Amino acid sequence: MGAATNVVDNKEARLPREVKDALQSMASEWDDVVDSKALQVIPLKGAMTNEVFQIKWPTRGDNVSQKVLVRIYGEGVDVFFDREDEIRTFEFMSKHGQGPRLLRRFRNGRIEEFIRARTLSASDLRDPAISALIATRLREFHELDMPGPKKVWLWDRLRKWLKAAKRLSPLEEAKAFRLESLEEEISILEKKLSARHQRIGFCHNDLQYGNIMFDEGTKSVTIIDYEYASYNPVAFDIANHFCEMAADYHTETPHVMDYSKYPGLEERLRFLRVYLNSSGKKPRDSEVQQLLQDVEKYTLASHLTWGVWGIISEYVNEIDFDYKEYAKQRLQQYWKRKPELLGSS
Repeated sequence: MGAATNVVDNKEARLPREVKDALQSMASEWDDVVDSKALQVIPLKGAMTNEVFQIKWPTRGDNVSQKVLVRIYGEGVDVFFDREDEIRTFEFMSKHGQGPRLLRRFRNGRIEEFIRARTLSASDLRDPAISALIATRLREFHELDMPGPKKVWLWDRLRKWLKAAKRLSPLEEAKAFRLESLEEEISILEKKLSARHQRIGFCHNDLQYGNIMFDEGTKSVTIIDYEYASYNPVAFDIANHFCEMAADYHTETPHVMDYSKYPGLEERLRFLRVYLNSSGKKPRDSEVQQLLQDVEKYTLASHLTWGVWGIISEYVNEIDFDYKEYAKQRLQQYWKRKPELLGSS
C-alpha cells in the first residue's frame, strides 16, 4: 500500500547524510533558491511501505517554494517486490509522462519531482466526476506497453508471499489465520478465475486513494507509486480499487475496513462503463456484465493478497499500523464472500 499524504512536523534528523548532501547539491543548481542548506523536511503520513518526505526551500521571488519528494525505501519490504523492477517501472512511467520525474537515486531511496496536485482522500473515490477520471486513466495505464514478459504475476506472487507468511508466523498465529489451507485456496482461485476471455494489462495492483493525485486546475488525475505494478488480469486491478473504497487510512483506526462502503451495483457499473468507453468504442451490455462478474470474483484475490501481505508486514514493517488486525479483516472477508462468489467449492 503506497503513500497517502498528511503533513506532520519538521524532522530533518531522520534524513540520512547522503540524502541531505544530494538535496543540497541539487538545490545549489537552482537559481531561485536563496540557500540550498535551508531545506525544510516534512514527513508525510500514511505511507505503509516507505518513508516519504516533502522537502522545500524558500525562493527569491514571491513565487511558491521549490519542492521535491524524497522516498526512503522500507526495510525488509523486498519480500514483496523487486526494487530494481519497481525503479525500471518508475523510470518508464516518468519517460512516458505518466507520473513524477525521477530526479536522483541514492542507495536506499530516490528523489522525485513534487507533483503540485493533492492526494485524493477516501471520500474522493465516491465523487462520480473524479471516479470517471480514475477509470479513464486506469484504462490508459493498463494499455502501457511495458518492457519485459507480459505474463500474469498474481498467482506466483501470492504463493511466494504465502511461503514468507508461513515462515514468519508462529504456529498459533498460522493456525488462527488458516495459513495451511490458503495454498489450496490460491489454486482454486487461479483455476476458477483464469478465463480465456479475460484481458491482461499492465496493472497498478494497489490503487488506493493515497496513490492517486488530483490537479484541481486541470481536473486531471495522476497514478503514482508503482511498487506492486505488474502484468495481471485488468479485472483484478479494478476489483482491488473497489475494495479500497472500504478503507480510510486517515482515521484513528486506519487498519479498519468498512465493507458497507464497498461500491454498490450502480456505482460499479458506472465505473466499468467509463473504463470500457474510454477506448472510444461503446461497449456491448454483455461486455459490461462480463467484466462486472469477473471483477466481483477477483475481489477474492484482492482479499487474499492483502491479507497475506498484512501477516508478513507485521514482521517486516516498522510503520505504526495494526497489520495483523488488517490481515484478519481481509481474510475474514475472503471466507465470507467466497461461497457467494464461487459457489461452495
